[in-house]
Amino acid sequence: MTRDWCLARDAADPLAPLRALFAMARADADGVIYLDGNSLGALPAATPARVATVVEDEWGAGLIRSWNSAPRPGGPNQGPAGWINLPQIIGDKIAPLIGARAGGVVVADSTSVNLYKILTAAMVIAVARTASPSSGRFRVLSERSNFPTDLYIADTLAREHGCELVLADTDDLPALLDSRVAVLMLTHVNYRTGRMHRMAEITAAAHDAGSLVVWDLAHSAGAVPVDLMGADADFAVGCGYKYLNGGPGAPAFAWAHPRHTAWMDTHDWRQPLAGWLGHAAPFAFTPDYRPGAGMSRFICGTPPMLSLAALECGVDTVLAADSYGGMAAIRQKSLALTDLFIALVETRCGNQGLTLVTPRDAADRGSQVSFAHDTGGYPIMQALIARGVIGDFRAPDILRFGFTPLYTRYVDVWDAVAHLEQVMTTGEWREPRFAVRAAVT
Repeated sequence: MTRDWCLARDAADPLAPLRALFAMARADADGVIYLDGNSLGALPAATPARVATVVEDEWGAGLIRSWNSAPRPGGPNQGPAGWINLPQIIGDKIAPLIGARAGGVVVADSTSVNLYKILTAAMVIAVARTASPSSGRFRVLSERSNFPTDLYIADTLAREHGCELVLADTDDLPALLDSRVAVLMLTHVNYRTGRMHRMAEITAAAHDAGSLVVWDLAHSAGAVPVDLMGADADFAVGCGYKYLNGGPGAPAFAWAHPRHTAWMDTHDWRQPLAGWLGHAAPFAFTPDYRPGAGMSRFICGTPPMLSLAALECGVDTVLAADSYGGMAAIRQKSLALTDLFIALVETRCGNQGLTLVTPRDAADRGSQVSFAHDTGGYPIMQALIARGVIGDFRAPDILRFGFTPLYTRYVDVWDAVAHLEQVMTTGEWREPRFAVRAAVT
């Protein structure tokens, strides 16, 4: 492997044209290598103009009329659609990326807020199968290394419903799936290690134990193939600003299997944040609440149009891969990039105290690679960022690198490891300035 070999792979890469869909010229001019798309996706080239159109034309000229009729950008939804329909329109665009059906995904709120709503639904439905929490299922099971906000929300909800949150190491989860577990809540790809759960197998095991499963797709959607319907999953939430490239704080999405939305419809169930736009007839303005059908009940308040416009541009960049092999091609390149990164780091920095914590087995790996360093995780990453190699740090000791096949090149991997080698072998990371902690790591 040489740098020329990487350049040759880039020249032959079927996904190479997709890099032009992103505003990377400034990064290239500044010598920036961006390996943090698992935390914040790069800016799509179409986003600034699209947001400007929403501001200047749809809001500026259309004013409030744009809620009913706003011009749509080119594509299958071209023509007047109105702002009010964007949560469903973008949800339908996300659906094929996660193995869901049209009409089954809704875009709203943040991942954390959606998890609160979805996990409540899962707990209610699971507990409804027993006479009472004390006589049946009263546990929410998750892994100890799950993303903290998921655990905080689950713990709060469990307490409110008279249940308990049980945490376990990842490998111990199967043994804990018993008659006491109402809901198994997991993040598909672990945010720290990049370990990916085998969704179909785990879902089947949970169902065999009589439990429901909630999947957090924050580090999956747009990065790895996901088939919620094929896995017979129960519920899912996901993030809009990582691999979907929707911009900082982009709205998130929520999904429930049709069998569960049918239960909600039959039981006239309302989600815990029953807002006006989740009403069956929001513009009837009645004082009593009647939940909308299906996933529409999970919308709460007025959709944020500027953020939704940016998110749609981001989702469109992932959908553009359909012309070049789709999610299968994205996955193939992701594994090639991460394999290359692992091999180069271990070859060139093998004696520098870096320990791989991401699974080597492709079936267990998302689209990121994490290395641990006992004493220097944070300053090493800061030294890399100062050189223009942007990853991030996760406490207590993880250097995290995300690979977005739509715009990450093989030569980026080569050059990033070359910088890492210099940072490690020269001891550059030991400079005091790199130990100063910023608010965001």
